[in-house]
Amino acid sequence: MPDVVLIRPGCTDFDEQNRIQGVLDLPLNHRGHAQVLGLVAQLQEVSFDVVFTAPCEPARSTAQAICEQSGASLKEVDDFRNLDHGLWQGLQVDDVRRKYPKVFKQWQESPETVCLPEGETVSEAVERIRRGLRKCLKRKKIIGIVASEPLATMIGCVLRGERPAFPETCDRKSTRPTIERISLASPEVPEPAAVVRNGNGAGNGTSNGNGASNGSAHGEETAGNGRASSNGASQPGANSRSIPPLKLRKDAGKAAPPSKRGAHE
Repeated sequence: MPDVVLIRPGCTDFDEQNRIQGVLDLPLNHRGHAQVLGLVAQLQEVSFDVVFTAPCEPARSTAQAICEQSGASLKEVDDFRNLDHGLWQGLQVDDVRRKYPKVFKQWQESPETVCLPEGETVSEAVERIRRGLRKCLKRKKIIGIVASEPLATMIGCVLRGERPAFPETCDRKSTRPTIERISLASPEVPEPAAVVRNGNGAGNGTSNGNGASNGSAHGEETAGNGRASSNGASQPGANSRSIPPLKLRKDAGKAAPPSKRGAHE
């Protein structure tokens, strides 16, 4: 059955400035490149069948570095592009919180009820996540998926059959990428749960990561500072955990000024 290694990329200048990246294409900064070297070292014993990446930076560069070390093939999946935050992209989180306090609070607590100006809805993002996963899980045993936050946390929730959730906070508290392994009972995408709640889904799994709206989730290797947890019944067979240093072998189970819109490849 498939094992999915969900990887958050290294950081960008927007992360360090606490700006909302969304689908904007931004390169890794100096700290981000150092973080990727740590990721590569941590993943060196994983025998990936393939690594899938979101089509934008910094996910693409992070995935390329992992594949160069592991020899795995790399495939871009447009469905794993980050959540489109529309006109909020490029803004600092503190500015959004100050200028739009009611909308920001609603976005944090019930993101499914808010459509950001010129952005996409959570339900639209979940549908494309499911579409992308259906293609990626076929005939694969160990796959990597590199995606930025908040989409990475949403992917983890979908894989566990939970209600999609965001990391609990938009504020970037740390700048270390996180890795999470999710073991599935079958190559089928679990049936979706119902309403989205920030930090409260329908499963027992826990997703660790920060920067719900920053382009990358940067938490500790075993637990990020932002935490989206769920308390209901989890989809059977989906088991999630963080991976500090990995010992997973195939034979064992074998910035630039922002634009208002990011380019989707």
